[in-house]
Amino acid sequence: MPDQAIVALLDGIQWLDAPPSWPDDVTRSWLTERGSMTRRLERYCGQIRVRRFREGFVPACIEPGEAALLPDCGRFWLREVVLYGYDKPWLTARTLVPAATKAGPAQHVLSLGDVPLGQWLFRHWPPARDIMQFGRVGDLWARRARLLPDGQPLLLTEAFLPDCPLYARGGDAPE
Repeated sequence: MPDQAIVALLDGIQWLDAPPSWPDDVTRSWLTERGSMTRRLERYCGQIRVRRFREGFVPACIEPGEAALLPDCGRFWLREVVLYGYDKPWLTARTLVPAATKAGPAQHVLSLGDVPLGQWLFRHWPPARDIMQFGRVGDLWARRARLLPDGQPLLLTEAFLPDCPLYARGGDAPE
């Protein structure tokens, strides 16, 4: 599947109104992970490769649910990526940062390049997280979190792709 189609999955997520009934403890563990998802993925392959698909300022949030979770500032920094493990797409993610964030930690998202957000974000501090939502896109799981590095909001949406270790039979990798 080309990266454009992978990233388009982010627009098709059906957000759940209530926390889901998890099919198993492994799925619950992955979706409710409060640490770095990048680190969790790296336990399987050693290093995650990031391919940026879209990055830059956009005039508004991509979908209405995102707008409700961020301050209304008219412009947002958008970063859409696909994370690869063993050259297979494992996760696609969208980060939105309000343009009003002129200083502080969230500002650094604008210059990450090919560095995974989690690698940068959790190296400095574990950010507060005040909202966590879960969804499905077809048979795939997704989650969305509002992170508050230094009290400034950024919105991270992640969809777990078919080759992601989340779906591997047998569960989780050792620490």
